[in-house]
Order: sequence, then C-alpha cells, then structure tokens
Amino acid sequence: MSDDESYELLGFDHVLLPVGDLDEAVGFYERAGFPVGFRLDEAGIVLLKVGGETPGILLRHEEGLGCRPPAWPSARMWLEVPDARLAAEALESAGIGLLDGPFSSATGWTVEFADPWGNVVGLTDYTKRPQLGRRP
Repeated sequence: MSDDESYELLGFDHVLLPVGDLDEAVGFYERAGFPVGFRLDEAGIVLLKVGGETPGILLRHEEGLGCRPPAWPSARMWLEVPDARLAAEALESAGIGLLDGPFSSATGWTVEFADPWGNVVGLTDYTKRPQLGRRP
C-alpha cells in the first residue's frame, strides 16, 4: 500500500470473544467484575464495559462452540487495572481459577484467567512504571 493509499488507525472498536452460551458467559464475566453495557439476544451479542471507554468486550454466541477451551492456542487480551494482585484475590474469591500469576512484569504485575471457552483475559497494572499507565 502506498503512502497516498494509507489509512489511520484511530483505536479499538470492540474486542470480540466467541462464547457457547450467553447466559453462562454473562454470569462468568459478571463474577469477574465486568459490567454489562447492553445485551441483544436476538443478535446473539452482549457488550461488557471496560472502564469509561465506549469500546468494550463483545461476547458473541457461536452455535456449537460448547463449553470447552478451543483445540488451538487462544489469543490473550490484557486490560489495565490499578492493582493486579488485588484483582487476583477478587477473582479467586469469586471462584474464578487463575491460569497464571500474579507474576511480575516490566511495568508491574499481571494475572491471567480463562473463560469456559478458552478466551484468555489478563489483568495488568503499571505499579512499577505509573507514568505509562492511564492513572500516572
């Protein structure tokens, strides 16, 4: 693509996660602390809000997906939180098992968990380098 044909990336619209059951997915993500922005059952989608931003996580019902991790490695989506170690405690208190962490990173701490369909979510903080985070 030449320079005169290029386009500008403005930011994220939504991150889409396939799920096998909307009710089960909403219950799981609500336990994990994700508020529902809206739900359109006729379209098979639910929007989970992420902070004060308009884009969010879009759960989309996929027929036949079932309740199992996919047979392929999942992409990882990480979201910023003020304190990943506190987030890990809250997840475990809600009965959500951790895949990894909390572990130390260059910017702070991170914890990962997976939903029943194998979608991996990481919660990371910038406690070691707050100038890079959303709340310096």
